[in-house]
Order: sequence, then structure tokens, then C-alpha cells
Amino acid sequence: MTVTAPSVDQPDQLQPRPAPGGPAGRLLRLVPAAASALCGVLLYLSFPPRPLWWLALPAFAGFAWVLRGRSWKAALGLGYLFGLGFLLPLLVWTGVEVGPGPWLALVAIEALFVALVGVGVTAVSRLPAWPVWAAAVWIAGEALRARVPFEGFPWGKIAFGQADGVFLPLAAVGGTPVLGFAVVLCGFGLYEAGRLIAERRRTRAVRRGAATAALLSVAVPVVGAVAARALVSDTAEDGTATVAVIQGNVPRAGLGFNAQRRAVLDYHARETHKLAADVRAGKAAKPDYVLWPENSSDIDPFAYPDAADVIEKAAKDIGVPVSVGGVVEKDGKLLNEQILWDPVKGPTQTYDKRQIQPFGEFLPLRSLVGAINKTWTDMAHQDFSRGSEPGVFDIDGTKVGLATCYEAAFDWAVRDTVTHGAQMISVPSNNATFDRSEMTYQQLAMSRIRAVEHSRTVTVPVTSGVSAIILPDGRITQRTGMFVPAYLVQKVPLRTSTTPATELGVLPEIALVLVAVGGIGWAIGSGLRARRAGDA
Repeated sequence: MTVTAPSVDQPDQLQPRPAPGGPAGRLLRLVPAAASALCGVLLYLSFPPRPLWWLALPAFAGFAWVLRGRSWKAALGLGYLFGLGFLLPLLVWTGVEVGPGPWLALVAIEALFVALVGVGVTAVSRLPAWPVWAAAVWIAGEALRARVPFEGFPWGKIAFGQADGVFLPLAAVGGTPVLGFAVVLCGFGLYEAGRLIAERRRTRAVRRGAATAALLSVAVPVVGAVAARALVSDTAEDGTATVAVIQGNVPRAGLGFNAQRRAVLDYHARETHKLAADVRAGKAAKPDYVLWPENSSDIDPFAYPDAADVIEKAAKDIGVPVSVGGVVEKDGKLLNEQILWDPVKGPTQTYDKRQIQPFGEFLPLRSLVGAINKTWTDMAHQDFSRGSEPGVFDIDGTKVGLATCYEAAFDWAVRDTVTHGAQMISVPSNNATFDRSEMTYQQLAMSRIRAVEHSRTVTVPVTSGVSAIILPDGRITQRTGMFVPAYLVQKVPLRTSTTPATELGVLPEIALVLVAVGGIGWAIGSGLRARRAGDA
């Protein structure tokens, strides 16, 4: 028998839940566990490539149903099951080339954060206007796992599943924390509204106050999203630029593409030569600059003249600067670097990736990982080093911000390109390692969120797809297929104004974390006071 903690707004819930006996009772006790896992799966289904963003609302409504009134131990387990249901299918791409071990280990760790959120949601679910406190607790959990362990893993933020949703304009108000908060609040508010309709036991005054809170939990996010549409615009503020995105493709998917580095470089040069020929033939507009993806030259052009020659010939043929994704070694450090290659001057500017991927670009716990599987340490025999400066290329007066691949998942890594003057953003990526998994679509959705968040055009050049051009309102205007050579050329708006999200930076997230901490503190204090009163 489980006794729930005292309720702030529902004294009638002090009575323990009866535990039914027999086989039927045992089956009934499994219902919350099964429901929690299924709600996690429902949340996963709301993420790209499916445009089913609205499934996040019933997912959180169901999560609230299984958590409300539970003990903290039950909430821990139910939260963990919700996390597994969500993250197991969402992150399956992490095991495409290295097997299920790393995928299962990652999910097992990340689901612990969701389990802790479950405990927090259960605690604050006894407070007045609890959906507000509970939604803030979820965002606090996202904030934590975006930072620890190993510099964090923000993949699976609720905001990243909302690129097609009505709440998207809220990204311009307060970034991914505010957008995610609105979605979770609305989901919890829907549950609370339904519960109040079904419940008749409360006094009229208490019912009216709770109903108002439930209604506001649903209405405020929707109304806020509608109002925030005024912040979303694709109007050019500082002229336009004609940009070309190159997708050269790779000989084959998987980790083996690294063994074919010269072929990958040649493919991107070949597609650039094709673009140049089409420009001369009048089939394509001449770009002001060309963007190649991450790892388009894994041969260091500073160390190997033949690689530099391939890049230089491509730049001279198209006649404009080309941003090349290279792997270079400087002073013994291995760097994932973007290189701006001028057709006359050669390499002029560089940007070194700052947020590098654990277990991909550097290997934490190397000795432990080697003891488990030496093949993994052999593949990552040298760790990449981090860059230290924001990535903004000045290309003949146009400032292009750079957030390389994994960096697009981190709020700060994209924002500071804009605060350092970027008029548009490029997210050069290499997804060939993950074959045809959903990873590339999940990452593309992140770039759509970033476009609205900072009101900037975002280009996504990818080695093997999906490459795209995204306007500041989040619309994809051009995109490629996967594992096909292609180029995209488009005149895009350049913008210099900043959104509230850009100006505020991390402040909305801090505010929501403080709300979560305050709510949990209130819930704990109320429980302790009620316990002392009961003892007396």
C-alpha cells in the first residue's frame, strides 16, 4: 500500500490508494507503467520526419495522468519508463554503425534525467496551478542534460519537435526553453482540464480557481504563439545574397566513408564544377559564395598540396569564395575546421568547431571504453581539440555565421554567431555515418527552429543529405534527397535585427529553472508541514 504525500489543494486525496488483489489487481498495477512507456513513444512520434508535432500534447497529458498523486519512488520508475519510450526510438541512429551497445548505454543514462523530472512533476502536481510548475520542471531537466555529462546532450529537446507546429513563433520570444515550456504546459493543462471535468467532489470556489488555472495553461501558450507571429519575418533588412549549397555525396554510407577521403573531396569539387558550368550556360544564377559541408575535405589541404589543388581549382572555376569543411592538424591538435577559400587569395579565414561530439570527435573514459571494445578506441585514435572563437566569416561584406553539425543542438553555439554580427547562418554537417536514419531529419528540424529563434536564413550543406535552404520564418524553400549529388542556389534575405530570444540568451532558461526549483521547494515544505501536523 502506497500513501501519497499531502495535497495543497485537494485534502480529499490524503487517503491512500487501495491496492487491488488477485491477478486482476496485478494487471491493473501494470497499467501506469505501460501507459508511461506508451506516452513516451507518443512523444517520439511527434518528432521529425513526421509532421505530427501535436502528439506531444496528449503525450504530456498522459504523462501527467500516470504521475499525479504517486510516491516519489513510483514517479522515478514511471519517469524512467517514459524516458525509455521516448529516447529508445529517437536515438536509435546512434547505433547504426557501432552496434546497439553505445545506443542502449546513451539511452539508459539520458532516461535517468527524465526519471528525475518525473519525481519533480509528481511533487509539484499537488500545488495550485501545478501545470506551470511541472512544465518548468521539465525544462529544468532539459537544461541539466544539455550540460552534463561530457558537455551535455540536448538532443530530444521538446522544441526540436515543433518545427511544423503552431507554437514555433515562440522560439523568437525565448528560444528553445520558452518554446518547449509552452508545449509541455499545454499538454499538462489539457490533462488538468479533463480531470476537472470528470471530478465533482470539490467545492465550487476551489473548482472555479483550478478550472481557471487549467484553462490558462492551455490558452496562454496558444495565444502567446499567435501573438509571437509578429516577430517572424523573412523580409530582407540588409540586402540579399545569392548562396550556393553543395552536396557532393559519399561513395558509401557509414564510418567507412573516412577511408575514402579523397573520393569525398573529389565529389564536392565535381559538383562545384558542374554548378560553374551551369552558371556559364545560364542554367543557374551565379552565387556570391559557395558552402561545402563538414568533412568535405578530410584530407588536410594545408598539409597535402593535392587536396589544396582540388579545392583551388573548384574555387577558381566558380569564381567566388568557397567555405570548405576540413580536418586539419595544427601544432599537434586535430581540428574540425571550416576554411574560407578565396579563388585568388586561397585560404583566408577559418573557424574551428567548439562543441565537439563525445564518443564521436573525442572519447571520454578512453581506457574504460578500450577495455570494453578496443575497436572503438582504434577508430577514435586521436581526440579533436575545441576551437575558442565564434564562427563568423566576412565574405565581401556579408557576415555568415557557422555552427558546425552537432553545434546546432546547443543554444549558445548558434546564438553567439548572431551576437557577433552574422546576417545569415550556415550549419555544415556530415550525416553519412548515420546512413538513412531519422537523424538527418531531426537535425534539419533544429536548423528550422534556429532560423525562427534568431530571424536568420539558415543553410544546411550536408555531405550526403538532406541539404536545405531555410528562410528566417522556418520554411524550407529548397532541399535535396539523401545520398545524391546536388547543388542548391538561391537568393536569400540578409537580416541584422535581433529577436527577444537573441537578446535574452540564457535568461529565459534560468528563469524557468528558478520557477522549477521554487515549485519543488514549496512542495517539499508543504509536505513537511503536513507531516508535522499529522504527527502532532
